Amino acid sequence: MANSKQAEKRARQNKARYKLRHSQRSQTRTAVKAVRYAIEENDASKASDLLKTAEKVLDSAASKKVIHKNAAARTKSRLTAAVKKISK
Repeated sequence: MANSKQAEKRARQNKARYKLRHSQRSQTRTAVKAVRYAIEENDASKASDLLKTAEKVLDSAASKKVIHKNAAARTKSRLTAAVKKISK
């Protein structure tokens, strides 16, 4: 429990930030899962369209420090390689 005004404010801020970041993290996971599902179905055109949106979501999350920038880059790289593999 917070014992000072400052600690109470920090607790309030942390709750608000958690809600925002939790939803953003969920959005990134959903976008990545959609691409992976399209890859499993061998639907190259759908996967490439979904990849574009997933890249935007990942970049946005990385810029807002929801996920680490290298984690976003790694995920985008792996998804791009998988989409290229099924596009052949």
